Amino acid sequence: MRNGGDQMGPWFDRPVLAGRYVRLEPLGREHAEGLFEASKDPEIWTWQNGRRPGSLDEVRAGIDRALDDCARGVRLPWAQIDAATGEVAGETSYYEVAPAHRGLCIGHTWLGARWQRTGMNTEVKLLLLGRAFDDLGAMRVGWHTHVRNERSRRAIERLGASFESVHRKHRVRADGSVRDTAVYAMVDDEWPEAAAALRALLR
Repeated sequence: MRNGGDQMGPWFDRPVLAGRYVRLEPLGREHAEGLFEASKDPEIWTWQNGRRPGSLDEVRAGIDRALDDCARGVRLPWAQIDAATGEVAGETSYYEVAPAHRGLCIGHTWLGARWQRTGMNTEVKLLLLGRAFDDLGAMRVGWHTHVRNERSRRAIERLGASFESVHRKHRVRADGSVRDTAVYAMVDDEWPEAAAALRALLR
């Protein structure tokens, strides 16, 4: 099964997506050492559902879980690669992929501290949204984040997504706390204006 999904159709493929600042590569074990280095700042994990990996073996185990999810069509993970240096900067994914309903979500995203507040996150979302709307013909792309994660919520809103609701007691996090989830979405009618705004930000 190429890239974890071509037997399930193009919605489950993971092509390389390349921009000026970032290259998205299908996540694999070859990214483990780079991910471990990028993940070391504890602040990255404040609002993540998972814990900060404490060893390279834990990173490899996390990659194996992600690839198992990929094989089952549950999640499509990419590694974020700094286009200038070739360093691994973080991860991102599609999930809740539903071709019949022409929708998916973007998440499982984290970025090493050195790459935060750069153009990388904006370009990652431009690449993923472009694939969803322009290549796959999606009608809707969604995001879920902790209701208290103000940085993430503002970042999602800057993409042009709309706040829709709060799912109360939606997830149990790795530390045992319960997450209320803020739900955002962008629909295909909104994409052309959002795409132009994101490209202007990158310029």
